[in-house]
Amino acid sequence: MSADGMNRRAAIRIAGAAGAGTVLAACGSSDSDDTSSSGTGTATTATTAATSESSAASDSSGGDAIAKAADVPVGGGVITDTYVVTQPASGTFKAFSNVCTHQGCKVAEVVDKAIKCPCHQSTFDIATGAPTGGPATKALAETAVKESDGNIVKA
Repeated sequence: MSADGMNRRAAIRIAGAAGAGTVLAACGSSDSDDTSSSGTGTATTATTAATSESSAASDSSGGDAIAKAADVPVGGGVITDTYVVTQPASGTFKAFSNVCTHQGCKVAEVVDKAIKCPCHQSTFDIATGAPTGGPATKALAETAVKESDGNIVKA
């Protein structure tokens, strides 16, 4: 076997080991909450698709609608491109960042009065955005919202 063949094999082994290390590091646990990493969560819910269309709508004051109020179930929520919009009690709407505070994954669903992240199973309260389980220790960032003409808009 030539020296070139050995060098090529060694390079492939090194590249493979480096790639595996990167994958393991991305899935690894962390004691600190890191919101600077980009989200890699790919799970979606039916509610995400339902609100994608409403994110382009406008309310009467000219602001962009985050979601349609009718799409946000009482005790649940919907996920848009940027926010998780919830309705913890009838007529009370909340909006939080859809980026998990643990390692920056996008949250994937709102079930059983909890916002859930698929990456490391962190859960957040739909009324406060506070962590209720998993490795996340910081609340989701909240954005003040109100209902206007059937749309949820920034307050």
